[in-house]
Amino acid sequence: MKVLFIGGTGIISTACSELAVQRGIELFHLNRGQSKRPTPAGVKVLRGDIRQPGAAAAALGDLRFDCVVEWMAFSPEHVQSDIDLLRRRAGQYIFISSASVYQKPPRSLPVIESTPLHNPYWEYSRNKAACETLLGQAYRQEGFPMTVVRPSHTYDQTLLPFHGGYTNVARMRAGKPVVVHGDGTSLWTMTHARDFAVGFVALLGNPHTLGETYHITSDEWLSWDQIYELVGQAAGVQPRLVHVPSEQIAALDAGWGASLLGDKAHTMIFDNSKIRRVAPDFNPVIPFWRGAQEIMAWYDADPSRQVVDAYMDELQDRLCEMQMSK
Repeated sequence: MKVLFIGGTGIISTACSELAVQRGIELFHLNRGQSKRPTPAGVKVLRGDIRQPGAAAAALGDLRFDCVVEWMAFSPEHVQSDIDLLRRRAGQYIFISSASVYQKPPRSLPVIESTPLHNPYWEYSRNKAACETLLGQAYRQEGFPMTVVRPSHTYDQTLLPFHGGYTNVARMRAGKPVVVHGDGTSLWTMTHARDFAVGFVALLGNPHTLGETYHITSDEWLSWDQIYELVGQAAGVQPRLVHVPSEQIAALDAGWGASLLGDKAHTMIFDNSKIRRVAPDFNPVIPFWRGAQEIMAWYDADPSRQVVDAYMDELQDRLCEMQMSK
């Protein structure tokens, strides 16, 4: 099987690339070569910018693929450009959407693939949903062979689960309080990229998945207090948690607030029955306590990775002071 990843060296796509090659897939990447991540061994690299259709077409030449995976599309315009470029080159087109497109707040749990899509809080999610709508029309009107995948919070060793990244760990290690949105009890689903890859690779070139949508997540549900505490344990400290309403965070930082009110502020747990029907070996095995250890080992291996965002540090000081003065 011949597969093209548009992108291919991101947090999720790197793990999927590694597993695809291990399973004997002839894998190509189309990207600009600007990622700090190395290309996994065994991948054939095509240099080109998918947002420049002429250059992308030249890089692809006369190649055809059993499956093309679009990791880098964020607007309907991106997807329409892909359809125009790939309709005669791809036996399947997999669009990477987001589980944040689901209804916020959710009216019923667990979330299934037919849960309504409605996110009035986050433009990123609305754009992803609009991409899905466009692909659905292309599938119904012209038989464009699309499949949609909705990851939720998927991480590898480089990604801390906080807005501001390592800034939160630096605060923990310095004995400073860290902001947790809400009351810390809402449940969240953390999925390791290697676990995600097992479900995802089963979709590649699979004719039974055309016209279908899948989310792929862990079955481990953790409160946000637990997530902060597990990272703290991996960092060798007991974190001081200060709970701040998401609306108050949004009032001071619209971007952080949108990602909370449009996603993380709500309990989000998922029914993975559908992906298991096409990927029987999908059985997430990496709990977040192990993932947190991987993350901290990566950050501690190189001090240059331990970047503190001065703005986020000062913003947390302000939020904590406001909350603790009440």
